[in-house]
Amino acid sequence: MSDAAYERLKEAIVSGELAPGEKIRDSEVAQRLGLSRTPVREALTRLADTGLVEAKPGVYTRITTLNRHDVAATLVVLRSLDELAVRTGVPHMTTDHIDRMRRANEDFAHAVDQHDIAGAFAADDNFHGVAIDAAGNPVLRRVIDQLHPQVHRILYRKFSTLLGGHDTVDHHAKLIDLCANGDADGAAGLSAEHWAHLGGLIDELFDADALESSA
Repeated sequence: MSDAAYERLKEAIVSGELAPGEKIRDSEVAQRLGLSRTPVREALTRLADTGLVEAKPGVYTRITTLNRHDVAATLVVLRSLDELAVRTGVPHMTTDHIDRMRRANEDFAHAVDQHDIAGAFAADDNFHGVAIDAAGNPVLRRVIDQLHPQVHRILYRKFSTLLGGHDTVDHHAKLIDLCANGDADGAAGLSAEHWAHLGGLIDELFDADALESSA
């Protein structure tokens, strides 16, 4: 029950269904989900640990806002983690890994062409997940999994405009070639460049007031 409440609330926060700054009452959420208040409270505690929810006991529980500083800090960490995953994963990649990356990029390109935000989001996640799988580092996976909710929240807003979507398709294709050739250093460097570019696109969204705060 707690897992179900967590996943449902996480999806609502990431997609913006629950708006930044919106106050949450466990009784109302429990009624909406058809659950008791206990699993909802447990889910909210987990969401607070991921940074999606902030709480002041006895005063409020609300959805955290996005600000430029926090987003930049998260993307810097993700850039390093993704670079590490690629660098350590490439030497262990098989033809199956490369095929999975190609399929994920094809799915991503199709979603961009169709303006399918959810599809683009899922395909991009699948694409980057291949290197994490190949790396086979459980500690790396745990840290990335812990960051994913915040990262997904940022990327959902990026993909909500599909800003830079076609550039990402090209980046993916170049990364696949480097991985297929076993060039771990080149692939890791390209991955780092891509996340730096993404940071610039996110800044553009803040400048255009497409994200919640420019602080």
